[in-house]
Amino acid sequence: MRITSVFALLLAAVPARAADPSPSVVDKVMADALAAWEVPGAALVVVRGDEVAVLNGYGRKQLDRPDPVTPDTVFPLASCSKAFTSTLLAMLADDGLVGWDDRVRDHLPSFKLSDPHADALVTVRDLLSHRTGLGGNDRLWYHAPWNLDETLRRVEKLPLAYPFRAGFEYTSLTYIAAGRLAARRAGKPWEQLVKERITDPLGMAGVRFTTTDPPADRAVGHHVPKGGTLGPMPAYDMPEPNPAGSVHASARDLGGWLRFHLSGGLAPGGRRLVGERALAETKMPQTIIRLEGNARAMNPDTVQLSYGMGWVVADHRGKRVCAHGGMIDGFRVQVTLLPDEKLGIAALNNRHETRMNQAVTNTLIDLYCDLPGRDWNGFFRKLVADAAAAKRAARDARDAARKPDTKPSLPPDGYVGDYTDPAFGVAKVWAKGGKLFLDWSSFRCPLEHFQDDVFRVADGHLEDEMVEFATAPGRGAVALRLGGVVFKK
Repeated sequence: MRITSVFALLLAAVPARAADPSPSVVDKVMADALAAWEVPGAALVVVRGDEVAVLNGYGRKQLDRPDPVTPDTVFPLASCSKAFTSTLLAMLADDGLVGWDDRVRDHLPSFKLSDPHADALVTVRDLLSHRTGLGGNDRLWYHAPWNLDETLRRVEKLPLAYPFRAGFEYTSLTYIAAGRLAARRAGKPWEQLVKERITDPLGMAGVRFTTTDPPADRAVGHHVPKGGTLGPMPAYDMPEPNPAGSVHASARDLGGWLRFHLSGGLAPGGRRLVGERALAETKMPQTIIRLEGNARAMNPDTVQLSYGMGWVVADHRGKRVCAHGGMIDGFRVQVTLLPDEKLGIAALNNRHETRMNQAVTNTLIDLYCDLPGRDWNGFFRKLVADAAAAKRAARDARDAARKPDTKPSLPPDGYVGDYTDPAFGVAKVWAKGGKLFLDWSSFRCPLEHFQDDVFRVADGHLEDEMVEFATAPGRGAVALRLGGVVFKK
């Protein structure tokens, strides 16, 4: 009797959890966010425990058409795909095919780093936790006319941006390599492994791995072009499955994905797909992300920030959080887990570079965890406005320092030629009608004179970037610098 009484007292001492917000409250959060961020459409799924608490679409799939976003509307997940790759590798670790601290060269000898010591020591864990020394180098894959195998071949030519394991810099390149490593060890393509071992068992019927087989119910991305108004943005073509970023899914699909992670690796019906310990390892802090600059500004209530393997591991107002964002042309996605609260949130929308997803996620965390409310839309809108103002100020300062009376040291034909970087390939400069153009990767860049031998990209994806030519007596232009890369003639 005494033991029972003590147990009852202990239970009474545990505060009851406040009731979860009603679907109507969540719908208002989404409506407010769509209006605040001027987003055409969004989808949301919230999982609490093993139940889907909210599953809904909001707004339109395309701004100028009436078709609504539904729970089955498919969005590109972009970098939220990385957790699928790390989860697959957790499964292969369970199978004994891969160890987290295995050397990459033992499983994927074709992948090489330019530093011989890093190349000899780099492990699977290093690939997945962004600590190899490689910088972002997104232009090695983004809109590149070559395939992913060629992208990986070129990695060996990249100088390391920081000493091996001495810091954190986010890159998709190592996740492409991790997917190739998984495929080589398991004897099947990455996308087939993910489908057979993850998405099919979880009932994620809407998942696609490329844009070559688009579903009927899919969202259209939007942006504000130069001098224009909000409208559809051309879709980013993904003809090749990419372990770093090509998973496409709906909110309904992501409900199964969230339940799987909150359960520690179980499929519906209780079938275990991966060992709980192996899956938990992907959410263990591996690499510190310094809380300074933008990271500090974006995470005002965070004490520690780190990267696991496919997940950012942090805290929010005392709650443990594992999350990841994804962004590609016209879209932004946020997938968030609070393991201790048995809470999962996936927010998807169809506007380029908006911070709506993070504002919605923070608002919902506060509601579901009974935390003090905050105007997260206002908070992130101010950050976005401040960042835009700082960018304008930097550009204005650059333009104010320009020497307007200078002229190029060479006639247009003097700059014409092929300029090459071992990793980034050939940048071709050509002239027409007295004007210069630069073709590199899939980009065509019209150039206008800025000062001396510096030209500004006047239009296109690389607009406002500077192309700086180096010249030599008697030889004319011998090199050019674009985006921090030096191409030599």
